[in-house]
Amino acid sequence: GGFLPSRTSRRYLLQSAASLAGGLALGRPAARAEEPMPKIRLGDVDVSRVICGNNPMGGNSHFNNLYNAHMKEWYTEERMLEVLSRLELNGINTWQWSYDNKSVSVVQRHRRAGGKLNFVVLSHGELTTNRALLQEVANLKPIGIVHHGGSTDTRFRNGEMDKVHDFLKQVRDSGVKVGLSMHNPLVMEYVEERGWDIDFYMTCMYQVTRTREEIVKLLGQFPLGELFLEDDPTRMCERVRKTSKPCLAFKILAAGRVTDSPKRVEAAFRFAFENIKPKDAVIVGMYPRYKDEVAENAGYARRFGAVPA
Repeated sequence: GGFLPSRTSRRYLLQSAASLAGGLALGRPAARAEEPMPKIRLGDVDVSRVICGNNPMGGNSHFNNLYNAHMKEWYTEERMLEVLSRLELNGINTWQWSYDNKSVSVVQRHRRAGGKLNFVVLSHGELTTNRALLQEVANLKPIGIVHHGGSTDTRFRNGEMDKVHDFLKQVRDSGVKVGLSMHNPLVMEYVEERGWDIDFYMTCMYQVTRTREEIVKLLGQFPLGELFLEDDPTRMCERVRKTSKPCLAFKILAAGRVTDSPKRVEAAFRFAFENIKPKDAVIVGMYPRYKDEVAENAGYARRFGAVPA
């Protein structure tokens, strides 16, 4: 998320045009050293309070197949590596990615090139069922592996939380930190009451996994497309503040739905940092094809994410 810098000089516009021609929008230079990036502690790692999310890189727009294809086409491995390098330049030191062969390749190439980013891996597909593959991913030394939020919500609804618990135990045995993602705050309530062995949560600001029946009960009809309700972030943040564990709040920009003006983007970042705990961070997907979202998001984290000493 974010917006173009206010500098609209000819020089700036020419610079932006040249950057766009090269495929990556680079706006402001990396923040100066005297502007430290606020951090939290995740296990024994210092993690920037804004983390780069995976959805744009994976071609998952939460809008439609055309936009999915738009993102996927642009985000080649080379562009992913450019963006990862840009994260480091701007003080964002962590990337949350979803398991697939492309992401694994990019991680390996990033490290071979001297990149130092931390990683959090979201499980899905074969990673949740293949224990050998789980160990393979753990051997890449991510901070932690997280059970996928959509799968968590479905299993919670179907009374299959034992399957989630079994997977989290396997993550613990693999030697990395244990994470659980969700869109429904009631999942955390369930897990906390039972004292599961978890290191951190990923918590969606919007409950986008409601069933058709649940939505019709709420609205009296069914919308065309995913449902993002404006009161959902307040509900999730109330739950986030009740747990002592670190939470990584994601979809703070409603999958791009609140990015149509600088004020709305700023308000979303401010709300997130004011309503999660000081030990929590936010995950934001970045698509710097037209503007330097990396620098902008780093700037918002510095403005709103500083934790009082």
